Amino acid sequence: MLHIFDVTFPFFALVLVGWAVGRRGWISLDAIPALNVFVLYFALPCMLFRFAAATPIARLFDASVFGTWWVCAVLMTALALVATRRGHIGWNDAAFGALVVAFPNAGFIGVPLMVDLLGPKAAAPAIAAISVDMVFTTSLCIAISRLESAGSHGARRAALQALRGVAANPLPWAIVVGCIVNGTDTHLPHWMLKPVTLLADAASPTALFTLGLVLARPAKVHSVRMADGDAVTPARSDVPLVVALKLIVHPLVVMTAAAVAVALGVPLDPFAAMVLTLMAALPSASNVTMLAERFGADAGRIARIVLISTTLAFVTFTAAVALLTEPGMRI
Repeated sequence: MLHIFDVTFPFFALVLVGWAVGRRGWISLDAIPALNVFVLYFALPCMLFRFAAATPIARLFDASVFGTWWVCAVLMTALALVATRRGHIGWNDAAFGALVVAFPNAGFIGVPLMVDLLGPKAAAPAIAAISVDMVFTTSLCIAISRLESAGSHGARRAALQALRGVAANPLPWAIVVGCIVNGTDTHLPHWMLKPVTLLADAASPTALFTLGLVLARPAKVHSVRMADGDAVTPARSDVPLVVALKLIVHPLVVMTAAAVAVALGVPLDPFAAMVLTLMAALPSASNVTMLAERFGADAGRIARIVLISTTLAFVTFTAAVALLTEPGMRI
């Protein structure tokens, strides 16, 4: 257990440091957009490129891994919608509640933490999970969010808009380029690889510190309208339920789906199944807050879910690692 704590604590400690710096005002929260640009457009793409270029192609394109995560994304989206689509929460807020449940913080925390915990072999399933969530899960939930205002036509238009956003996102392209370099056995010169390596090494600490700054921002307080016309604050909303779905139900669903897949004869590697389960145990992705704000949902609610899930995940994720890495508990 102590060796697990030795790996997980530094990651969450960097988030805590960023949060404390932001709350104390030692770094202006106005710096967050610039740091996000550095992380999302430079450092993280280099990190994902490096992992994709160094991981065997067969592992990166394992259909059983993609299929298992895809099925679980659909299940968690549906479950979250059923659980939260109540009288006071419309399709827009319910859809982003589903996205914050189904989309773990794989980029900022997931890939580097999995590699540190389990070795380079863990990169392939983690990258597969990121790919599904960036392309499919996000587009699905954004399409659902438009049902309330524009029906199926608006949903299709929103889905296309989401896919255009994916096309402009450098993270999936970094994975694609890494796969091309890998598949063609291209050897890049040292002068080209060295800057990529330096940026990749900066990705994890900068991303975690920036995540802490993001969580330090005061959340906007929105009120939502109950069916009886009463306005309620988010304190009376579904935040605890959504956090429980993310940190407890999501990894249980993935673990169960992996076990069922193996029982049905799907050639899912037990190690990959364990990585997917641990990915599901991660806290919610922080970029869902920005998406919620962009599409007019209650971004304050999503921000609270991200904050609480990130805080609690230090305990729940560490416990999940301890359980799943015990020989008798492996899937």
